Amino acid sequence: MVRPQIDFPMASLSRSSSVISYPASNTEETWNSTVNSTHSFLHGRGAFGKPTEASERKGLLSYRMLDLLKVVRIEPGRVICRLTVNPLVTNAYGTLHGGAVATVAKLIAMACARTVVDEDKELSLGELSMSYHSASAINVELEVDGCILKSGRNVTTASVEFRVKGTNKAAYTARATFFTTPTSKL
Repeated sequence: MVRPQIDFPMASLSRSSSVISYPASNTEETWNSTVNSTHSFLHGRGAFGKPTEASERKGLLSYRMLDLLKVVRIEPGRVICRLTVNPLVTNAYGTLHGGAVATVAKLIAMACARTVVDEDKELSLGELSMSYHSASAINVELEVDGCILKSGRNVTTASVEFRVKGTNKAAYTARATFFTTPTSKL
């Protein structure tokens, strides 16, 4: 195992806790333990692995999430997909990472907005509100259902629900507001 050189105090990260703690003393043994613990944590999250083809593209997390989504149905104002929780997008507790949930919610909401907003208009995300109801473990299949709540000339609002396939239990909900950039008349 290659040990990284550390020239500054480093916090230790633990799989069993989201708390970041600093060593109480500056002994060599404490620093080595902290470095090894942090290195193991990052290695477990895939930090030192060979990057996938998706990570070579712009917008790494968005493309990684697109690789995990399976489209079920697309209709005007509605997009339904399936997402199986993969170890690549889990947190230290082995459940779907909150940032991954937000990324999927934004992607699905944007896809819904694209079904009702003209292609020549640019959309920008103005607000994304998330509610995390229950965690989803590895290999849990989620049904992601996005629908347009309101679409006007300059503002489009979408809702996205994540439900556990089979039980229909709500895991996460999101609401996104997009602003439409008016087309120039030059």
